[in-house]
Amino acid sequence: MRINSTIDGNLKLSYEADKRNPLKGNFDGKEVSVNIISKNNENDFLVEQNGKKYSVKLLKIDTDLKQLTLKINGDILEISQEDEYDVLLKSLGMGVGAVKKVNDMKAPMPGVVIDVKIAVGQEVKKDDGLVVLEAMKMENLLKSPIDGIIKSIEIAKGDTVEKNKVLVNFE
Repeated sequence: MRINSTIDGNLKLSYEADKRNPLKGNFDGKEVSVNIISKNNENDFLVEQNGKKYSVKLLKIDTDLKQLTLKINGDILEISQEDEYDVLLKSLGMGVGAVKKVNDMKAPMPGVVIDVKIAVGQEVKKDDGLVVLEAMKMENLLKSPIDGIIKSIEIAKGDTVEKNKVLVNFE
């Protein structure tokens, strides 16, 4: 499987990965292999490549964007990866960059606003609870679809809303 990597936004590497062992591959016609010598925990490794040892710590991983942040011997590297399927999707206009920005949150169903848990100007993280909506005698916690800042709140406690009514706008 061909993997394209971008390191710190500019250095680009392309290699053929071994499907059975992702730590082994072919780069510019040369076989490349990384061996894990020890594992201190889930995110902290000692690895060896061509007789040289490296301390590697996984700082952050974003599986949606296929990005990771590693600390290797004290240096921090941002790495993005794409395989042939990502390249194909991007060529069809359906890659990660094709995702449109979320500007608001709408009511997924008609109901009554039981609680508003946020304020204008508040910073929220993805999956933070924003609004409690009662529909069909059930309370539903509506969560933030993105990390962002609340620009405006279009509803108040006790309001009746229809499906697709804008509840919250994000900056």
